[in-house]
Amino acid sequence: MAITRVGQISIPVGDQQRALDFYTQKLGWELSADVPMGDDGRWIEVRIPGAETGLVLFAADEHKSRIGTTSDIMFNTDDIEKTFAELTGQDVEIAQPITTEFWGTFFMFKDPDGNTFLVAGTDSAQAA
Repeated sequence: MAITRVGQISIPVGDQQRALDFYTQKLGWELSADVPMGDDGRWIEVRIPGAETGLVLFAADEHKSRIGTTSDIMFNTDDIEKTFAELTGQDVEIAQPITTEFWGTFFMFKDPDGNTFLVAGTDSAQAA
């Protein structure tokens, strides 16, 4: 198969600079690209340290209806309690506290635009 990995995932945002500040300062992710794109846009890509997949923070008029929705993106962590504490310590909005289901343990958080993401313990990733 010629497809080898997920390259980028796009996250619709209303304010690219505010989103960049959130993902790099509050979540501690790395900036991997920030270049002008079009008349007033930017191609902004961040990565979880050590990850191959980039997250593109884009602000396109045709995708405004997607801003502030529940994402289909699930992040994993080796220590869910520690990750939850780190995010709450950074005043990240928690959409759902740590919860345990038959498939594993998770919590949900929101970015400044209201996009909601699930963070699952690595035991959850193996069970799902």
